Amino acid sequence: MDRLKLKAVLGNHPHVKAVKSGELRSDLFEFDFFEYTPTNTAFKPMVREQAFDVCEMAIVTYLMAKAHGKPLVLLPATMLGRFQHGYALYNPAHGTVGPSDLEGRRVGIRSFTTTTGAWIRGILANDYGVDLGKIKWVTFEDPHVAEYVDTTERAPKDKKVLQMLLDGELDAVLGETTDNPKLKSLFPDPAAEAAKWYDRRGVVPVNHLVVLTEQLAKARPDVVAGIYDLLKRNKEQAGPAATPDLVPFGIEANRKPLELIVDYAFQQALIPRRYAVEELFDETTRGLN
Repeated sequence: MDRLKLKAVLGNHPHVKAVKSGELRSDLFEFDFFEYTPTNTAFKPMVREQAFDVCEMAIVTYLMAKAHGKPLVLLPATMLGRFQHGYALYNPAHGTVGPSDLEGRRVGIRSFTTTTGAWIRGILANDYGVDLGKIKWVTFEDPHVAEYVDTTERAPKDKKVLQMLLDGELDAVLGETTDNPKLKSLFPDPAAEAAKWYDRRGVVPVNHLVVLTEQLAKARPDVVAGIYDLLKRNKEQAGPAATPDLVPFGIEANRKPLELIVDYAFQQALIPRRYAVEELFDETTRGLN
C-alpha cells in the first residue's frame, strides 16, 4: 500500500529533527515538509485555508480557531514550551517600569492574540493584580483568526515594536527579547520570578502544539495515532526531558497548562467560554498519552 503523503509544517526543534530528516519514518505515511521562518507565519494559512495536513500551532490560535468553528483537531504533542517572564521589556531611559506600573501605559505587542502575550497578560492580571483593561495596547499584525475583532491601536506600518520602545513611543513591550543593553526586563529577575511562579502553579506554559485537519482526523485515525507515535518516539530519542519537561506529550501531561491557558484566554475575551480539556481533542486524540 502506498504511504499517504502529508503536507506538514514543524519548526526546527531538536525533538523533531529525526522526523524531519526522515531518519524516523512510518509505513503508513510520509511527510512533505514546508519551511516557514518564523514558524508562526504558517499559522494563518493553516487556520484560514487548512493549507497543510499537519501543522505546528500556537495554543491560543488553536483555541480561537475552535471558537470560530475551524475544522482543526489538536494533537497533545508540545513543540514549544517556555517560561514567559523573560519576554517583557521596558526602556529605563524613560524611568523604571515594573509589572504593577503598566496601567495607563502604552504597551506594544506583535498581535494581541499571540500565545506569549496571553500567558504574560494572564500572569500580570492573576499574579500582579494588573487591570488589563487600563493598558493602551498597540499592535503590529492582524490576528491569525480573521473573525476576531481586534480593537487595539494599530502601529503605523513603517514602525517596529522594539524601535518604538527605544524611541519612547511605547512604555513596555510583550513577547520580545533583545540583546540591546538599553532595554531591560519588565520583571527584575525573570528566571527567579519564573521559578517562583512554577512553584506556585506547577505549570509549564506551553506555546506551540500540533494540529491536524479534521478531514484527516476523520478519514484516517490510524494515521493520526501514527503521527503522534512518531513524534513521541523522536522526543524520547532526543534524550531525557528537562525538569520540568518543557515539551510535554499526552493529555495528562498537558492538562494543567491547557486548563490555565484556557482560563487566561477566556479572561481576556479571546474565546467565548472556558473549554474543558477533553473538548479540545477528538475521539482519536483524546486517548493519546
